[in-house]
Amino acid sequence: MSNLLVSINLVVLNGEKYIRHCLGAVLAQTYPHDKIQLNILDNGSSDNTKSIIATYNQQLTTNNFAKFFLLESKKNLGVWPGQEELLKHTNGKYVVTLCVDVLMDKDFIKNAVEIIEKDKKIGALQPKVYRFDLPEVEPRNIFEVRPQKTTIIDTCGFQIFRSRRIINIGHGLSFAEASESKEFNFDKQQEIFAVEGAVPVFRKEALESCRISKTSEVEPRNIFEVRPQTEVADHDYFWYGDDLDLAWRMRLFGWKQVFAPNVIAWHDRQTTKSVKKSWSDYITRVPVRRRIPIKKRRLDWRNTRWTLVKNDYIINILKDLPWIVSREFAVLGYTVLFEPKALKEIPTFFRYLPKMLRKRREIMKRVVVSPKEFRKWLT
Repeated sequence: MSNLLVSINLVVLNGEKYIRHCLGAVLAQTYPHDKIQLNILDNGSSDNTKSIIATYNQQLTTNNFAKFFLLESKKNLGVWPGQEELLKHTNGKYVVTLCVDVLMDKDFIKNAVEIIEKDKKIGALQPKVYRFDLPEVEPRNIFEVRPQKTTIIDTCGFQIFRSRRIINIGHGLSFAEASESKEFNFDKQQEIFAVEGAVPVFRKEALESCRISKTSEVEPRNIFEVRPQTEVADHDYFWYGDDLDLAWRMRLFGWKQVFAPNVIAWHDRQTTKSVKKSWSDYITRVPVRRRIPIKKRRLDWRNTRWTLVKNDYIINILKDLPWIVSREFAVLGYTVLFEPKALKEIPTFFRYLPKMLRKRREIMKRVVVSPKEFRKWLT
């Protein structure tokens, strides 16, 4: 198994705070370095990210890495559009889509390959991701700071409810709380609804099988001049929620997604630190939410609903309509009161709706999982 090529694909924008630690974890992998390909896309960084990456070029060569490829973009392409640029240069059987604020355990790739090789239907592997903290410092001091790893869970993948609420499994739980949990066994390898986007491991074949048409808008007179184009993730999302959309589609196309507790990483998530368990939690976290860029909150609202439009079965929606409607009214009330700027995405949501429905038709023609089979994930 250690002779299989694995590609680590990293898309980074202004990541000088994290990039040294992230690449240090890549260099520390126990998997044979001559079987690791590292591809990096700089998404138009304006800080010292590119110069820091350049200092690792020699180290990667010295450590006998199979290949190091650096692609620079003058503008921010978005996370998954950036990942797709790197896919063009990806030769590995398996692909780690790495975020710059993630640290992989030294045995991450070794353990991941051992698991995913045992079952050809595994399309994606979800690591057990803990939280780490890295204090904000002045740029000149970034080399003096060390990540503070914790045993607080960041994510073990996505869980979906009948209301279509999506949460990160275990988000914010301490080691003790996770050990006592009766809802999810955090020490057991098991199938989950979907992988989360911080550091999933994909079978490249599964990624490629999820390609759909871009359905680009063209003038009628030019329709015969346009060549069919495909995309793995939906580029209309640009940022946020595209990991859920892709993982949901992968589920519909029959690929397993598995949580692997011995594949470990750490993530410094900059949004929430724990799962909201009641509506009072939403109120107490208003100040925290307001620190999240408004663009991200707007895209969260819009992209989540596009994902439902494209991937959810109508019969399942009808069965769960009371749960869905009640949650949508509650979310709308919260948004009107505390995040009204997010509602500026409503015109964009409806303007792109015909395009999303065309994508839905293509997806539904290719699904291999029945609505009844899918319902087992709706908790």
